[in-house]
Amino acid sequence: MNAIRKIYVPPFLAACAALMAHAPASAAGHHHVDIVYLAPKDPGHLRIYETLKQRHLLEEFREVLSPFDLPQRLTLKLKGCDGTENAWYDDEDHSVTVCYEYLARVARDVPRETTPAGVTPEDAIVGPTAEVFLHEFAHALFDLLKIPVLGREEDAADMVAAYTLLQFGPTFARSAIGGVAYMYAKQANDKPLTVERAAEVHPLTQQRFYNLLCLAYGADPKNFGDVVKKGYLPEDRAENCVYEYRQIDYAVKKLLQPHMDMAQREKVHARIVRKLPGSSANPSTR
Repeated sequence: MNAIRKIYVPPFLAACAALMAHAPASAAGHHHVDIVYLAPKDPGHLRIYETLKQRHLLEEFREVLSPFDLPQRLTLKLKGCDGTENAWYDDEDHSVTVCYEYLARVARDVPRETTPAGVTPEDAIVGPTAEVFLHEFAHALFDLLKIPVLGREEDAADMVAAYTLLQFGPTFARSAIGGVAYMYAKQANDKPLTVERAAEVHPLTQQRFYNLLCLAYGADPKNFGDVVKKGYLPEDRAENCVYEYRQIDYAVKKLLQPHMDMAQREKVHARIVRKLPGSSANPSTR
């Protein structure tokens, strides 16, 4: 772990800093969102804690939520979880928690070099880190804004997270989606299918992998065309992916956008895009 942290923690934080525009802790307009960095119990997580706090990671994710008109306070937490690699939304105290153990696993699983699919070590950190926060944010929004969910909430949270990753231009979308797909593929290979896994509230990791690639291909068939050509996404599934993306796009605009300050959304979007080299707004997703 020590060697892995020395190699990968700095790119981890550099990439996360690039993901969101830096927002000072006292920035106006965030009165509905609190942030808490809890010191880890495990000394092995101290460097992650210190670097994330120094780079204002939670402040940056709080900026993402700033366009939403939340009816009550939401707390974002980073904490140690006694060895459990987890993240969750608590609907009793209205908090999103991401464990240092989860982030340490992300760093541990990063490939040493760019994979044959083109996923870089930085992609494998940025994608999963952004996705876990966005997934739990989705649960918080469903609860706080009383958003109706037709189907399984975990599926819906996955779709909101993936949809959000696709909104910041083709370069970033390609990197982030590739990183999340790499994580899913690795987890699917590392964990055999058991009755307990099949009965979980989350979709099977293999399903999450294909759902993610389908949404990405549906959003931008040109940018993600090779996932079909190279066989990562079966052609039979790919035929329907544009329609699947349009469904999610319609749902987000119908259910979430009415709760957003659209002027603030555009400001946040512009700040983020400026921080992402080579990125621009993707006309197909705006």
